[in-house]
Amino acid sequence: MPELSQESERRRAILPLGAAEVTGPSMVPTLYHGDRLVVQWGARVRAGDVVVLRHPFQQDLLVVKRAAERREGGWWVRGDNVYAGGDSTDYGTVPEELVLGKVWFRYRPPQFRSGQRSPFAMVRWAVSAARPVLADRSVSRRLRAR
Repeated sequence: MPELSQESERRRAILPLGAAEVTGPSMVPTLYHGDRLVVQWGARVRAGDVVVLRHPFQQDLLVVKRAAERREGGWWVRGDNVYAGGDSTDYGTVPEELVLGKVWFRYRPPQFRSGQRSPFAMVRWAVSAARPVLADRSVSRRLRAR
């Protein structure tokens, strides 16, 4: 995830919604590299929600993970791609104050330049580009079953 600048920190204080970009494969198949996200900063988080948080060891780095369950000391977060790593199995629970917001939508930028694709391809992209990011409420049950 991109770093937050001081300007985006100020905007976050004024506007409850913001944008972020996904980098890396840790949330595949829910989110892919290059997806753009609509984030509600300061939203109430429940188990199963996809959240944006500050990395516990590199607080200038933003990370997108799924909040699996609330534990003593904060949230246990997991990536949807079990092979990618970089979640609470590596760094433990994430303190509540490092969880910045909840992801509501993802949208994919067009992969073509104007004039290079047919109108049908542009309509197909427009229909599939934006999708809500749904909470997976069963994630905490799967975590306890392991």
